[in-house]
Amino acid sequence: MTYGAVGSERNRSLFVWYETNARDLPWRRTVDPYPILVSEVMLQQTQVSRVEPKFNAFMDQWSSVEELADADTHELLTAWSGLGYNGRVLRLREAARSIAVNGWPVSIKGLQQLPGIGPYTAAAVGSIAFGTATPAIDTNLRRILSRWAGEPMTGSMLESYAADVFGEPAGDWNQALMDLGSTICTTRDPSCGECPVATWCLDPTVYEAPRRQPTFNGSRRQLRGALVRAQLAGDDLYEAGRKLDRPVKEVAQTIASLTEEGLLM
Repeated sequence: MTYGAVGSERNRSLFVWYETNARDLPWRRTVDPYPILVSEVMLQQTQVSRVEPKFNAFMDQWSSVEELADADTHELLTAWSGLGYNGRVLRLREAARSIAVNGWPVSIKGLQQLPGIGPYTAAAVGSIAFGTATPAIDTNLRRILSRWAGEPMTGSMLESYAADVFGEPAGDWNQALMDLGSTICTTRDPSCGECPVATWCLDPTVYEAPRRQPTFNGSRRQLRGALVRAQLAGDDLYEAGRKLDRPVKEVAQTIASLTEEGLLM
């Protein structure tokens, strides 16, 4: 199924809105794939407001993919501190090492072969940096496109619909929907009166609750983060575990796991 005139009008209105309402973010001032990749990895499960200052500092310290490929682990983890999911930065360095040797893959399939790069990140980098005509489907796009279609969509149904309705340049279309979902077409209270494409939206009440995040306090992720921060500060790792009231056995197992992953040295 294709969406012809409806899709064209909707995308035209979306692009007009985006031209004057796009968020001014530092990684949007370039089509260089390196800063775009860094930003997309940082933005995985992390709010834009927390990412922006970290991104600027990171790019000041490692301004090219070659510099990142040679980065020191301790310095990387220090720069990443506060973003969470520390393993992301080590996989990002692995990706940089691959790129430094083999060059940038320009296909979506090739980008997905890089360490830590999944379908969404590959599509985002590919569409923005290389102009690849593909939608980058994440939670925002799934919510918006489900409302456009008037029913919740996932999996192959969502992919098929996205392929039919996306507009070009795909990089601008993907980023326009990111901004639309962040500022207007929000999860629980969409501002339909301000929406540039409300005319072509079948059901703005369609809402899929995001997967509930496990409680942070008492979680394995909390302990992992505390141990990495303790190492960076030169503090005793077991003392960091005791401060969280964690059993010595759990602390020891987590230390072993982090060491195996390269996050503790």
